[in-house]
Amino acid sequence: MNNRSGTNKTAAFDSRKISLKSLTPYIFIGPALIALIMLVIYPLCYGVFISFFKTNLSNKWDFVALKNYIGIFSDKAFISQIWITLKFTFLVVAAHFIIGVLLGMVLNQKKAGITFFRAVLVLPWLFPEVVVALIFKWIMNPLYGLVNNYLLDAGLINDHISWLGDTRFAFIAVVLVSIWKGYPLVMVNVLAGLQSVSEDIYEAAKMDGANKVQTFLRIVLPSIKPVLTTTLVLDTVWWFKHYTIVYLLTKGGPGSDTSIISIEIYKQAFEYFNFGKAAAMSVIVFFICLVISKLYRRFLDNEE
Repeated sequence: MNNRSGTNKTAAFDSRKISLKSLTPYIFIGPALIALIMLVIYPLCYGVFISFFKTNLSNKWDFVALKNYIGIFSDKAFISQIWITLKFTFLVVAAHFIIGVLLGMVLNQKKAGITFFRAVLVLPWLFPEVVVALIFKWIMNPLYGLVNNYLLDAGLINDHISWLGDTRFAFIAVVLVSIWKGYPLVMVNVLAGLQSVSEDIYEAAKMDGANKVQTFLRIVLPSIKPVLTTTLVLDTVWWFKHYTIVYLLTKGGPGSDTSIISIEIYKQAFEYFNFGKAAAMSVIVFFICLVISKLYRRFLDNEE
């Protein structure tokens, strides 16, 4: 009897030990999972929920089903804002990759003082977006801005220009500021990818008679393609839903020349208190970003 009792206790202890061991992974991922649910999944689901209502989030909750979505897609202003956002995103991301790839290749060279230039060129990404926007708003001020002063002194213009208030210049000015702010992301990722490429590959290409252009196109680019794809997805999504710099520089003006979709979402929610419509717009933006990401992955990922 004693032996049987001892065997039962040992079996029970082993089962508890196995059970605790099986729970260990969930204990470790628990905090991150809880944070993900609270900060990402719940706000996303709640946003989808209120997009079916006409609400001010306090005392007005009128269920309107899909009317918010129907109204948005029938609004020509919304289509125009999506087009402006796509154009803005394309120009900014394309410039980021041109500048980032070129600088990444330059900074990958083993030359004296290259560490100093790496630190300097990454500074725009470290500055807060509010600071960047306010600095450039001062630089492009029509009365006392540095741009107008330099151009007037050089005789290139005859009168002060409102770079952020003129329909001819506002959009491109916002694009240029965004390019300056965001290129270090691509530069740093490209540099990291280039440094992961083995020197033996370069030596083998050189021995096979490949020039620098051929080495870059046929060896370097395929080697860092996963890095480029991930960076492209992140950069595109980030600037498609961007808000801070554009709002602080122009608030979507003059007229609607720089009225990207994030500014309209903000106005619908916090100026017109139409949270249902703003939520519906946010859901549409989410799916646009998702589609862009899927298309990138489909056409740019390495084929196995």
